[in-house]
Amino acid sequence: MYLLEFLDGGLLQLSWWQLILAALILTHITIASVTIFLHRSQAHRAVDLHPAASTFFRAWLWLTTGMVTKEWVSVHRKHHAKCETSDDPHSPQTRGINTVLWTGSELYMEEAENAETLSRYGHGTPDDWLERNLFSRFTWQGVGIMLGLDLILFGFAGLAIWGVQMLWIPFHAAGVINGIGHWWGYRNYDSPDASNNIVPWGIWIGGEELHNNHHTYPTSAKFSSKWHEFDIGWVYIRTLQALGLAKVLRVAPKATVAEPKRLVDLETLQAVITNRYDLLAKYARSLKVAHRDELQRLQLSGDDHARFSRLRRVLRKGDISQLPAAEQHSLSDFMKQSGVIKTLVEMRTELLATWERSSVSREQMLTHLQDWIRRAEASGIHALQEAALRMRSYRPAAA
Repeated sequence: MYLLEFLDGGLLQLSWWQLILAALILTHITIASVTIFLHRSQAHRAVDLHPAASTFFRAWLWLTTGMVTKEWVSVHRKHHAKCETSDDPHSPQTRGINTVLWTGSELYMEEAENAETLSRYGHGTPDDWLERNLFSRFTWQGVGIMLGLDLILFGFAGLAIWGVQMLWIPFHAAGVINGIGHWWGYRNYDSPDASNNIVPWGIWIGGEELHNNHHTYPTSAKFSSKWHEFDIGWVYIRTLQALGLAKVLRVAPKATVAEPKRLVDLETLQAVITNRYDLLAKYARSLKVAHRDELQRLQLSGDDHARFSRLRRVLRKGDISQLPAAEQHSLSDFMKQSGVIKTLVEMRTELLATWERSSVSREQMLTHLQDWIRRAEASGIHALQEAALRMRSYRPAAA
């Protein structure tokens, strides 16, 4: 009788709502372990964790996921290196959203068996006694121990809680972030991939929802970038730092502006390159306004107005050569009718070339930037003059 009573409610004898709360807390600890330890600390070296914190996260992930640090880090680094190409382990742009959303964990496991991936991208991950003799050696035994602990603590309900724990990361990290995060959402920055911020409040998945911000500044320990965005993972990192358990190594640069310089020099060039995503984001917003104004000015026919109106999102993209043929055709037609849009699009392409051409010297880059600013200021187009003024105003971030 006592045994049945024990198995019915376990040691804790929780009510149904307390069981749900317990499951949410346990899965959230796993999410925090993934984003802080695996992602920000191990994969991108944005945070240096104290051995006590690192060991806790490794042990917790061993119990709740069975994932091996080197495998996860290798697959993720390859994703960044080969993003949206056929070599990307889990891009919905090449594999389809349904494949990545619902079978993302299978894609991860398949790539984790690639010895070349582990050799090339797995450097710097833990290789101590615990890793060799426990965490990497007995991967399924950890989740087996977790099952036993859940049954002891929660009784029969522990089986359901354990099932939720086992599905949480495969669905949210491998499916939602890798899938929806490269398929749908909003973009603060025109990063050279399809990453999106799913929502501005990164709580449910530990801040990973802010995926476009992360892909723009991958080595930043903080994923939020706008005043209205919230990254709970960053809150945890700052708390660990206050306790002496973490050290933040890098965060995304904040644009520093001052009085505009009369002389555009090498310091200005460096500041523009450092703040290029901030600059391009503001340029995209100016293009959006110019697009609206030009549609009103041209007084187009119904079909052309509808066709050109759909270019609003297209104009955010820096590399228009990658657009589908139909969108390129519409943009070409619009540029023939609007000299303002034509100039804005062409000048942005030239601006991108300032920092994308690796074969030129700093002096050549500076000459190119000086010429761009001179022509922008003389163009009579407000968006270009605004961009030129901002470039003159950028300053290197304070040390």
